[in-house]
Amino acid sequence: MIVVTTENISGYRIDKVLGHAFGVTVRSRGIGGNVTASIRSIFGGEIKEYTEMIEDARKAAIDRMIKNAHAMGANAVVMMRFDSGEIGQTMSEIVAYGTAVVIERD
Repeated sequence: MIVVTTENISGYRIDKVLGHAFGVTVRSRGIGGNVTASIRSIFGGEIKEYTEMIEDARKAAIDRMIKNAHAMGANAVVMMRFDSGEIGQTMSEIVAYGTAVVIERD
């Protein structure tokens, strides 16, 4: 599965547009991670516990989007984007979305 943030893929043409594909995940740090992150936030700088959580969440969202696109019969996703938000004060939602397409070599 080819996933790009662009409208086109060099060397390929879009043969068929299948529609939107997406993957979503909601994550929360455990109590230990939240306490450690709170302490780090006092001193400033990167909060590695949250960075790792968001990186893992993005990977999971992309994997789910690919699975969704594959189920639609796609072999590529174009115009892939991320969106994120908070649910309450302790959970983060990450969505990966794009347009599922069938591509063929030029």
